[in-house]
Amino acid sequence: MRILIVDDEPLALSSVKRLLKWRGYREVDTCDGGREAVKRLKETDYDLVLLDLLMPEVDGIQVLEQIKPLKPQTEFIILTALDDIPTTVKAIRLGAYDYLVKPVDNDLLVMCIERAFERRSLLSTVVGAPGRPGTVPPPFAPFVTACPKVISLLNYAVQMARSGNPVLITGESGTGKELVARGIHRAGPAADGPFVAVNVSAIPSTMFETQFFGHVRGAFTGAEGTYRGFFEQADGGTLFLDEIGELPYGLQAKLLRVLEEKRFTPLGGAKAISVDVRVISATNMDIEAACREGRFRLDLLYRLKSVHIHLPPLREREGDIPLLAAHFLKEAARRHQKPVEGFSPEAMDILARADYPGNVRELAHVVENAVILADTPLILPHHLQVRSSPPSLFARRLCSLRENDEAQVAYVLMHTRFDRRQAARILGITVRQLQRKMARMRMNPQWRDFLGEEGEETFKSPAAT
Repeated sequence: MRILIVDDEPLALSSVKRLLKWRGYREVDTCDGGREAVKRLKETDYDLVLLDLLMPEVDGIQVLEQIKPLKPQTEFIILTALDDIPTTVKAIRLGAYDYLVKPVDNDLLVMCIERAFERRSLLSTVVGAPGRPGTVPPPFAPFVTACPKVISLLNYAVQMARSGNPVLITGESGTGKELVARGIHRAGPAADGPFVAVNVSAIPSTMFETQFFGHVRGAFTGAEGTYRGFFEQADGGTLFLDEIGELPYGLQAKLLRVLEEKRFTPLGGAKAISVDVRVISATNMDIEAACREGRFRLDLLYRLKSVHIHLPPLREREGDIPLLAAHFLKEAARRHQKPVEGFSPEAMDILARADYPGNVRELAHVVENAVILADTPLILPHHLQVRSSPPSLFARRLCSLRENDEAQVAYVLMHTRFDRRQAARILGITVRQLQRKMARMRMNPQWRDFLGEEGEETFKSPAAT
């Protein structure tokens, strides 16, 4: 990742460059004028430009006008002391990613840079990662997908992995967060170091310091030897903190301090230990909502979220269900030593239309159970223990307006977990109107099984009840 800072103030140049170097960006160049910036940008490919607006001779807007058409993949962030709405609008129309008014908060600037890199990666066909377009980058080889959205995300993860900065991975349960964490470790600068995975929710509060920081012999009753905590075990490598959102509020300050100082003292010890650890964390909760509600420290979130990767659920991964099903079938058949070769068309149709609240993990269990139950070379519908969704939820086809209306109602109901108030609000109708539509849909066999009986709560989420 190459970054160019353009500013006519030497102090601004040095301070921003120092900040970016400290945050792990290795290739950072500076330029003290617009004219030189235009020349440099024409000769060299940069991923991102931090561009001052007010400069003599050639200002930031002129640089943007000349360079953006030539280098559409380069992202520009405007940094200026001029808080002027018309200028802001002009910069954005010319292709600037964002417009920040000086003095800029360091965390805000770094967050903006990361988001600009993310957008650049997602918009690129191939984003600086090894491999052909449409293929999973080598560090993420165990991650089975053909979805362009996911592949672009993995390519972005390869780029971010090289910085060595902390990464926060979010997504629903079962989307493959640990697989991505291991891929980031393999693609990072400490690939030869250890990878230590910790389920934070499984660590009792009373054991937090011992487990994470270790203890010396005799530190407490029963401490018959010295124990190296998770941070020391991961020294020179990666510490993966799964379910970080479950860490009790009272312990978050202790974790934050170690992340900031990169040193700690084992329980009962007298000497601090310094470690070089890259931290990758993951959660399936809305961590920003937890911060607003006072359940998670905002300063800890900033420390963990230098890079943010959000994994889409299986229902949004176009074309991945058949690919994953075939992969899991091959593994299960080998593991259980059964001569199962594939799926019947009817069985695959059921799998493709099924709802998977547990995402990839749930699909893996469904396929494995089907292999265990199979008494034929092909998986048949009666081997599958899933409940199908209607065939028209995701596939568009020629149909009447009424059919299209029913499909949209079903789609919204599924994504709101049958929360009728939320579904009615999204559809722009009243709850009573929604109930009437659902009653009409139950008269159609296509929807009857999906909707269930009147008042049935099978599909509702805990939040909806």
